[in-house]
Amino acid sequence: MTTLGLYVPGNSPLHRMPASAKLLLLVAAAIGSLFVTGPYAALAACALVLILYAVARIPWRVLLVQARPIAWFGVPLLAFHVIVNGGARAVAVVGMFVALILLAALVTLTTRVVDLTDVVVRGVNPLRRLGVDPERVGLLVALGIRAVPVMVTVAAEVRDARRARGGAGGPSAYLVPVVLRALRQADRVGEALVARGAGES
Repeated sequence: MTTLGLYVPGNSPLHRMPASAKLLLLVAAAIGSLFVTGPYAALAACALVLILYAVARIPWRVLLVQARPIAWFGVPLLAFHVIVNGGARAVAVVGMFVALILLAALVTLTTRVVDLTDVVVRGVNPLRRLGVDPERVGLLVALGIRAVPVMVTVAAEVRDARRARGGAGGPSAYLVPVVLRALRQADRVGEALVARGAGES
């Protein structure tokens, strides 16, 4: 199983920080990123996130696992902005994109899923009077976090199987098996939830 987005046990200051504080800092960073327009500020943000990984004592191989999928989106995004907005703006946009994604990954790497879902449930609890079920929202958050490494693993398995067959076929030869396996995985999760009464009102 890939270590993408999975909790890494530890006793660093970031591990000991309350989940609510980490989520608030993540939201604050996302809002602050809207005001970053220069490349140097974006690069500084990336450097700060890397320092936080070091403070959290996250192994570099785990950091590389988090960073590798970013290239799928970051490289085309960088090329687009270089063409449309120039190099400086491209570095600013993509730099903040990378910093925020890595920061979000760091939150999940240093926080147990149960702690994150507890924070979400408490935050959504005031909406209970409006008909919102906080426990179900927390369950959706937990499933969403867990789905990321599962999907990356599925994509990697399909890629390896395709390479073993010589890599024949176009993009559909890769995308179709990934989608089909993802749907089967979703069916299994849904059946398990129904079996445990999660679908009952």
